[in-house]
Amino acid sequence: MTYVITQPCIDVKNKSCVDVCPVSCIYFESDDKDRKLYIHPDECIECGACAPECPVNAIFFEGAVPDEWNEFTELDARWCRGDASEKNAVRARINQIQPPTAAAC
Repeated sequence: MTYVITQPCIDVKNKSCVDVCPVSCIYFESDDKDRKLYIHPDECIECGACAPECPVNAIFFEGAVPDEWNEFTELDARWCRGDASEKNAVRARINQIQPPTAAAC
């Protein structure tokens, strides 16, 4: 099990969760490429330090992800374990889930 970053993080990317993570398992490549942050499921130690730091309540323990955001468990894993093409596929799916606004461009 791991923690998962879900849809409310898209275009927010507060990064306060990154600062408190004791094992540095929260990633993004760059602000211009990634619209959300990703937790690496193989590196997460399930400490939960990240969840209360999220100002938009986007971080959940894997078993507690709301049904409407279950896909984000797979998306975080695919992005973290994938190569550049897999990361781009995840980014494309994020754009389908929540199309970019003019302000996010």
